[in-house]
Amino acid sequence: MLWTMTREYVRGRVVALAGIVVLQLIQTLSSLFLPSLNARIIDEGISAGNLALIWRIGFVMVAVAAVQALCSAGAIFLAARTAMGQGQWLRERVFRHVQAFSSADMRAFGAPSLITRCTNDVQQIQMVVFLIYEIMLVAPLMGIGGVVMAVREDVPLSGLLLVVVPVLAVSVGIIMARLSPRFKAQQKAIDALTDIFRSQLAGVRVIRAFRRQGTERRRYGEANERLRGIALSIGALFALMFPVVQLIVTFSQVAVVWVGAGRIEAGAMDVGSLTAFLNYLILILMSVMMGSFVFTMIPRAQVCAQRIGDVLAHEPTVEGGTRHVHGPLRVRLEGAEVRYGDAAKPVLAALDLEFKPGETTAIIGSTGSGKSTLVSLLPRLRDPSSGRVSVNGEDAREVDLDELRRRIAYVPQRAYLFSGTIAQTVAASEPAEPLRVWRALRAAQAEDFVRDLPQGIDTRVEAGGSNFSGGQRQRLAIARALYRMADLYVFDDAFSALDYATDAALRSGLRDHVGPDAAVVIVAQRIATIRHASTIVVLEHGRVVGRGNHDQLVASCETYREIVRSQTEEAA
Repeated sequence: MLWTMTREYVRGRVVALAGIVVLQLIQTLSSLFLPSLNARIIDEGISAGNLALIWRIGFVMVAVAAVQALCSAGAIFLAARTAMGQGQWLRERVFRHVQAFSSADMRAFGAPSLITRCTNDVQQIQMVVFLIYEIMLVAPLMGIGGVVMAVREDVPLSGLLLVVVPVLAVSVGIIMARLSPRFKAQQKAIDALTDIFRSQLAGVRVIRAFRRQGTERRRYGEANERLRGIALSIGALFALMFPVVQLIVTFSQVAVVWVGAGRIEAGAMDVGSLTAFLNYLILILMSVMMGSFVFTMIPRAQVCAQRIGDVLAHEPTVEGGTRHVHGPLRVRLEGAEVRYGDAAKPVLAALDLEFKPGETTAIIGSTGSGKSTLVSLLPRLRDPSSGRVSVNGEDAREVDLDELRRRIAYVPQRAYLFSGTIAQTVAASEPAEPLRVWRALRAAQAEDFVRDLPQGIDTRVEAGGSNFSGGQRQRLAIARALYRMADLYVFDDAFSALDYATDAALRSGLRDHVGPDAAVVIVAQRIATIRHASTIVVLEHGRVVGRGNHDQLVASCETYREIVRSQTEEAA
């Protein structure tokens, strides 16, 4: 998967890749050329007392070293730019793909895991890709070139390489084999830690209210300890690898000096050649060590690439069609059923409902009756497990998804505000027109508190609307929906944080604001919120047990009567 992603990215960046290869080749050849020049200075210059030769070769060495430095810097720059570009490309692909996920798709991966995959996993990939460009291109060239140059210096002494290189490769290979499963466990441990930390941040008030700080600290401490243990085991293997490599390199140098000294004494080898051979030996062993280091990182990058590939390969369960809808929007549920996973019972079953233009449909029922699930079917935040959602007689799956959602204004149960100014938040993806913003705020009963703010609609909104109260957030979320010129307005328990007076004022002006042709769907718990709706749908255990206006349901639906009775008694 790692190589597939890299190949796909560099396919249109052949020039940059060719530049890296050429610069690394020149740099490697320069590194291999320097020891032989040094050997000539020793054997032909110093031994013979030829000062002119020493100066001449010395200047050549300086020039070669300068070329090596320039090529190295250029290669590092191109490698870093290409690797970081691949990281940016991957993050953008994951982000765009996840934007098309339905709530079921999100649950399949989990928000903490998706965050880790888009950040930590991508970072691991771009780091390894950089090391591949910077080291893995150099290591084989350096290793093979070093062997060739070492053989040129002295063939019998080169026989030591047949022992040293395999010993080093096997030693590092054994350590690498033990690292791979630990890297996979490390990524899972990071996911678990992110999940706990995210849930604690989201529920910090509840945790404090129920004095669960100690329990949450223990949960986090246990997850942190697991991650620490895995990281320590990885660190221990790395700590073992480098001394092992250093030990092999040291013994190799001792062996070369021991054998080389005998050959010099026998007159079969010069001192300069032995010095050059030692340099080539270090280059060869360094190339093996650098290559091994990258190979130890590749398994973790492979795991990360596989995790990212799983996200990109996951086909969104909700996809749009190509058909366009003309005229007022008429949405209908036809035998719709929703079932979560392998649950024994469906959340919603056998729903046949129509939401007509110009009418207000209210949905009421006990907690867990499926109200929010029902209204999530309308803008296709999820699709029914069986049955269908039709739009103007067409299957909603065949309708262009962007167009459908553009014509539906949806206020979720939990109000979430975008960061920016109030004007930008209310306008959402549309240009912020001040008059329209104030009109939407007025209809949502939010105008008064916004006018009291020093900067009015230019007041900053923190992420999620954390600098506003629950009721203010809910009214701003309603204003965001009312800013749009939609055919269908869906309010999923959007009035729950409002007091009765604000609720009544908002509902009384709602029809005038949205116009006579728009369909309105209101999910609510309070009878006062929905009693004047054209049609009230009563849900119980995912099924429609009552349908009609308030008076009809009081007379015919026991579930509705119980809800009315309970709220009347509470009011009394």
